[in-house]
Amino acid sequence: MALQKTWRWFGTNDLITLDNLRQIGVEGIVTSLHHIPKGEIWQKSDILKTKTLIEEKGMVWSVVESLPVLEEIKFGSENRYQLIDNYIESLRNLGACGIDTVCYNFMPVIDWIRTDLEYKQPNGADSLYFDFARFVAFEIFILEREEAKNEYPSDVVERALAIGKEMTTDDRKRLVENIILKTQGFVDGLKLDGESDPIKIFKDLLSLYKGIDKVKLRENLKYFLERIIPEAEKAGVRFAIHPDDPPMAVLGLPRIVSTLEDIEWITNCIQSPANGFTFCTGSLSVNPQNNIEEIVTRFSDRIQFVHLRNTHLLENLDFYESGHIVGGVDMFAVLKVLLTEQNRRIKAAQEDTALPMRVDHGMRILSDVEHAYNPGYPLLGRMKGLAEITGLEYGVERMLKSEFG
Repeated sequence: MALQKTWRWFGTNDLITLDNLRQIGVEGIVTSLHHIPKGEIWQKSDILKTKTLIEEKGMVWSVVESLPVLEEIKFGSENRYQLIDNYIESLRNLGACGIDTVCYNFMPVIDWIRTDLEYKQPNGADSLYFDFARFVAFEIFILEREEAKNEYPSDVVERALAIGKEMTTDDRKRLVENIILKTQGFVDGLKLDGESDPIKIFKDLLSLYKGIDKVKLRENLKYFLERIIPEAEKAGVRFAIHPDDPPMAVLGLPRIVSTLEDIEWITNCIQSPANGFTFCTGSLSVNPQNNIEEIVTRFSDRIQFVHLRNTHLLENLDFYESGHIVGGVDMFAVLKVLLTEQNRRIKAAQEDTALPMRVDHGMRILSDVEHAYNPGYPLLGRMKGLAEITGLEYGVERMLKSEFG
């Protein structure tokens, strides 16, 4: 009775190989078909090729993260019906190939935001950091969003204006690299050498959401789910929406997966076990209004996938990733709820008892700094997190053993 230990793998171009992962006790792989352009149908032959690669190394393809939802679907373009048709075809092919869990997000434009990708911890390790005022300075001085001055608390704006006035050319370049180039999939490959203009692309994407508020974005998500979930049920695939990261309004964009109330709305709008969510402690924990233990307890039966990492939230709404055990998240309490839920599913003879879990992000430690790993996804830092979570999980299991029988 243990959560399935999974690992996000970025395909054959990943510096971390499947052989590496097999050696450290990974049971399931979380990946995507990164070589297929967004919006194109995933063919069975491509799915099976990746699935076979994984299985030949003694692991399974546990979760698709992700089958991307195009911006046109999110903001509700005229051609979204056909785009959703393509999505459904990919979904059917995944189900036919035995892949039963899909993690996706409905975040407009951005997947996740950090202003510093190499924040130095007291012990010398690097982690990811979100500086709220510096991000607002990015909006005001680099994106030239004058509206931003009226959208955030006055003290944050005041600090942002001070930061902006002192920013050098290198400071601006670093923010563009960290916020756009290194973390946003839609601009992979863009450069700052005149061959392309990532800032213009970013601003053009933002403009697509003009007039789209929270109510309208919810309507678009419901439209998407009403078409997708019945097909997911037929294909034997579970859907797991990922929370907003960070779970706060930024860039003038609506956020609809940030709070307990948001998750309740999503699970209620389509009543189906296939309409679930990815429980991400890191994303949800940096909204000070969120009670993580309440969320995991309230919606435990709709959790299809688990991301575990810890954060340290500062008074000014800055935050940094503090590893996996130490931080603002009571990981013991979270694991107790998850293992109790898994035991309930086993006793109920449900099919989704594996409850795949991956350690999300990790600090760069030791020789991690010598390798060009994707931001947030080093080898040794995540190995350390996996070992810590595994040890804590073992202790929770022993404590619950007498209760479960």
